Amino acid sequence: MPQAASAPGDQPTSTLFISDLHLDPSRPAVTRVFLDFLAGPARKAAALYILGDLFEAWIGDDAIERHHGEIATGLKALSTRIPIYFMAGNRDFLLGAEYARLAGMERIAEPVLHDFYGVSTLLLHGDILCTDDTEYRAFRAMVHNPAWQHDFLAKPIEVRRAMAGTARERSGERLRTLAPEIMDVNPEAVAQTFRKQGVRRVIHGHTHRPAIHQLEVDGIARERIVLGNWHEQGGSVLWLDANGPRLEAPPLQAGA
Repeated sequence: MPQAASAPGDQPTSTLFISDLHLDPSRPAVTRVFLDFLAGPARKAAALYILGDLFEAWIGDDAIERHHGEIATGLKALSTRIPIYFMAGNRDFLLGAEYARLAGMERIAEPVLHDFYGVSTLLLHGDILCTDDTEYRAFRAMVHNPAWQHDFLAKPIEVRRAMAGTARERSGERLRTLAPEIMDVNPEAVAQTFRKQGVRRVIHGHTHRPAIHQLEVDGIARERIVLGNWHEQGGSVLWLDANGPRLEAPPLQAGA
C-alpha cells in the first residue's frame, strides 16, 4: 500500500472522495455530521468528489424540500472555495442540473478517468461491478432508460414519492435475503474493468465495504479503494495526495 500522508487534512493538494451518505430527513444526525464536515475539514481539500448516493432517494429537482435546501446551502458554501464533482448513484440517479446548480456541484458521468498525482485512476459509483446480482442489473437498465425517466418525472410529485417509498421497502426486504457475496463486486468484473480502462487504481462506493485492496491484474499491481456508507457505518472519507490514499472516518460519528 502506498504510504499515506501523515496529516491529510492539512495538505492543500489533497483530493477528497466520499459516497453513500444516503441523506434523508429521517436521519438528521447524519446530515449534521455531513454539514459540519463541509464547513470544516473538507475546506482543506483541493477538490471534493461525491461518488453517488448522496441522498437516500431522489424523485426530481422539482421536489426539493427544506432538508435538500439545507444540504445545498452547505455544499454551495464549500463550492466557493473548492470544486465539487457529483456522480450519480443508484439512489439519486435523477438528481439533475437544477439541484446541482443550487448546490454548486458539477455533475460528472461515470466512468471518469483521471490522473491523480501520477496514478491513472477510474472513478465509479460501483454498482456496475456487482454483476452477480442479475435482478438488480435488470432494474438498473430499466431506470437508466431515458424513456422510463421521462415518464417517471412526468408523474405528480406525490405519485413519485409513493413509488420511491415502495421501491425502498422492496429493496430493503430483498437485501435482507440476498447472500452477501451477491451484493459485492464480481472479481472478474473488477479485473476486466482494469484491463479495459488501463488504469492502476479504481475508486468506488456502493457496496458499503470500505477497504483498500491491493491486487494484481495481468502482472501489474493495481489498487481498488472502496468507500463506506455514512448512515450505518459512521462514514468514510478518502484523502488522496501524492503520498497515496488514506481512508478514515469523518471527525464526528453519526449515531443514526
